[in-house]
Amino acid sequence: MRNIALRLSYDGSAYHGWQAQASEATVQQTLERAVEKTVQHPVHITGCGRTDAGVHAMRYCANFRTDSAIPTDRIPLALNSRLPADIAVSAAVEAPEDFNAIGSCLQKEYIYKIHNSRIRDPFLDLRACFWPAPLDADVMNAAAAAFVGRHDFAAVRSVGTPTKTTVRTVHWCRVERDGDMITVWVCADGFLYNMVRAIVGTLVYASDGKLSPADIPLLLEKGDRRLTGPTMPPQGLYMHRVWYEGDVGRMMAIP
Repeated sequence: MRNIALRLSYDGSAYHGWQAQASEATVQQTLERAVEKTVQHPVHITGCGRTDAGVHAMRYCANFRTDSAIPTDRIPLALNSRLPADIAVSAAVEAPEDFNAIGSCLQKEYIYKIHNSRIRDPFLDLRACFWPAPLDADVMNAAAAAFVGRHDFAAVRSVGTPTKTTVRTVHWCRVERDGDMITVWVCADGFLYNMVRAIVGTLVYASDGKLSPADIPLLLEKGDRRLTGPTMPPQGLYMHRVWYEGDVGRMMAIP
């Protein structure tokens, strides 16, 4: 059996997240149907992460196994002819036998977009969080720096998927403003349920003066979710990049 890794992107507005569900449309189910029609047999697709309802992906990796002889370079076009317009496969590569999109991932980067303006933009309604109150990107950036490093992140996660440990390593967390758009970048070796959205909510609290950037190390040490900022809305969140070794890593690194 060939192990095929895909690079794809999707607008998550119409989906109840990545993970297959019994009664809701999801990205995984939609992609699996397209793959099964293409390779002419049932497949199970493994994704690199469980994005929530309304969350998007600019670069996402998934893999499946097939005995189909379709050339790898033809797989993206074959799948895109069977996928809706809000999901697109941009590349495919034959991966090693032991490759797994989630287990083989070295690190992931998410971005969160905040449209910080007094006037709502209807074209950003499902692709950025609208926040009309002024935000101080410099204060948010100072607060973001406190999340970098290896910490217990129980203070910024929601109850959800069970996990053996809430300790993660954040490689970078930074904030940039471009006009009315604020973008938060977070890269880590793994993420807890709603971790990025809770981190961003805490940065917003820091901008609002509800806590100080200097308070964050102690808040992480206490591990009490009630003491940090709110979980921000899903539409501002994007899986931005994922890292792998070998051919899959090179495929995912293409601009």
